[in-house]
Amino acid sequence: MQGTGATVIDVPAVERAVTEATVRYDRQGDQHYDVISAFIKSIRGSDADAALHYLARMLVAGEDPRFIARRLMVHASEDVGLADPTALQAAVAAAQVVQLVGLPECRIALAQATLHLATAPKSNAVVTSIDAAMADVRGGAVGTVPPHLRDGHYAGAQKLGNAVGYRYPPDSPDGVLEQQYPPDDLVRATTTSRPPAAASG
Repeated sequence: MQGTGATVIDVPAVERAVTEATVRYDRQGDQHYDVISAFIKSIRGSDADAALHYLARMLVAGEDPRFIARRLMVHASEDVGLADPTALQAAVAAAQVVQLVGLPECRIALAQATLHLATAPKSNAVVTSIDAAMADVRGGAVGTVPPHLRDGHYAGAQKLGNAVGYRYPPDSPDGVLEQQYPPDDLVRATTTSRPPAAASG
């Protein structure tokens, strides 16, 4: 307060008094969401340096490392997926380190997973595929399970036609056998949606 000789203690004053600047980060406010958003988008954009910067900001500010680990696991499937299946393993391993070791050492595993995901090739095929399949189911594209795929391990199952005619793929030299897997309704829908074959001249 001016005129009283009292010292005003504010953020700039504290920053001048310590060697490490105050990190402006509210775990319940906009900074929480803005920084984690920038973190994920930097990984998605393959900018490893930026991703590490935002990871460091969260860790220094006291963000729960379990929250960071959860976001890395989601990102590993959502934005990397089958382009690098080991990305999910790396994210899960980092989450385990967070649980078993904790801070400060788990920061290293989080950084390793962050760098792995940031430098990995990207594909969103996993999330788009499951979302499309769930949209089909919600839209009524369900149908009954084909008889040859039904459970045949209980008494009387074969009399009902269950599991009859099923062929075991590993018995094939190639490990693959063509047979119907989707319900009849989905097979018909796929067939009718195909464009007609061009007439030969």
